[in-house]
Amino acid sequence: MPKHTNNLIHETSPYLLQHAHNPVNWNAWNEKTLDDAKHSKQLLLISVGYAACHWCHVMEHESFEDEDVAKVMNTHFINVKVDREERPRCGSSVHECGTTYDR
Repeated sequence: MPKHTNNLIHETSPYLLQHAHNPVNWNAWNEKTLDDAKHSKQLLLISVGYAACHWCHVMEHESFEDEDVAKVMNTHFINVKVDREERPRCGSSVHECGTTYDR
C-alpha cells in the first residue's frame, strides 16, 4: 500500500497518475483547484510535464519524492501538476511566462 496518495489519483492521464503517490499534495489544473487557491490566498506552484520527459522524471525523484521538499511545498503552496500533452495551451503559457521572466 502506498505511503502517500494525493488528488491526482482521480485523474486519467498516465503522467498525472505517475505522481499520485508523491508526498506533494498535487492537484490537477481545474476550476476547483483554482477556486481553492483563490479562497486560501495561497500561491500556485505549477509543474508542467509529460510522460516521456526525462527531466520530469529526474525532478520527481530528486524533489517531489522528498518528504522535506513536499512539506515546504504543501505548507506554502497549492501544488498543481499539468500534463502538457492534455493541456498544451497551459504548458506553453507557463513556458512563455518563464521565458519572459528570464529576459
